[in-house]
Amino acid sequence: MTPFRRFDDYGKPLPVEGGLRARSTRGAIGQSWWSRRFLEVLESFALGSRLTRGRAYARRGQVLRLDVSPGEVTAQVQGSRPKPYPVRIGLAAYPEEVWRRIEAQLAGQAFFSARLLAGDLPAELEGVFAEAGAPLFPARVGELAQRCGCPDFAVPCKHLAATFYLLAEAFDADPFQLLHWRGRSRADLLARLRALRGAHPADVRPDIASGVVPPGAEPAAVGPPGGNPVAVVAPGADPAVVGTPAGPAAAPPVLGAARALAGLPAVEPDEELARFWLAPTPLPDRPPILATGPELLLRQLGPPGAGIGGPGLAERLRRAYREFGRGEAASPREFGRGEAGSER
Repeated sequence: MTPFRRFDDYGKPLPVEGGLRARSTRGAIGQSWWSRRFLEVLESFALGSRLTRGRAYARRGQVLRLDVSPGEVTAQVQGSRPKPYPVRIGLAAYPEEVWRRIEAQLAGQAFFSARLLAGDLPAELEGVFAEAGAPLFPARVGELAQRCGCPDFAVPCKHLAATFYLLAEAFDADPFQLLHWRGRSRADLLARLRALRGAHPADVRPDIASGVVPPGAEPAAVGPPGGNPVAVVAPGADPAVVGTPAGPAAAPPVLGAARALAGLPAVEPDEELARFWLAPTPLPDRPPILATGPELLLRQLGPPGAGIGGPGLAERLRRAYREFGRGEAASPREFGRGEAGSER
């Protein structure tokens, strides 16, 4: 009997109690940009039709377990056999030196640090990884090592496809699972960003911290008193990089506002404080007033219907608004004359 015949003999998958069920009951799976991007990348590998085979498995709760670790996703999926199928999806985790470059770029911009510390992945994060030569998502299907214990010859089989869908929803719930798959856990990444953001050296000269050396100045080496110099900054150096290592330890990169303020002239504290409450542009003596007639609302609403008074009501309201605009109230008799005049 051929392997294909043996596979055809299998029936429907066994029902599962307490399995991992996809939150999406219909339509597309994935809500965040990173989970949708992950599935789009998989579909770009011509896996779209094969992925749909596992969508029903994911929604029925056939996935019993899903674990994400650096470089590897493992799962157990219940099929038609009594024993669940083991599933493994491998993706290379980046080494420490790559993550150090990425973290330096992320910590150097308050936007990235704030979003990550708030538990969110900005869409620009994919570009940061690309610039570091380490794409966040796989670029080729060959980068994914897909293994399943089922006898299906298709890759991905429906068990792998169900794992992909549950993995996308796991990224929705915790975006740091995607980064953990690439080799950096949430705790380690946030701790590293806090350390880099808090490492802006108070003992480093302002010209070194900004990455700018005054014209005619010699490259300066800085470091703790009596210790080895840790950085050398040459004239014209990139403000985003603080020199090159000149000792056993490298100086931290320029972080936060220092990168944006590096080229601005220095302002004395007393002068800055004196200008704090001044408006950037002169204010007018009186705020502008929109000149409108008292009957603007009536013109906007149009004539009332006959059931509530018709043109007579509009005329009474128009006279009332004019009197209110002059600060004087008209008598009911005047309103009556206006109504009678409108009916003639």
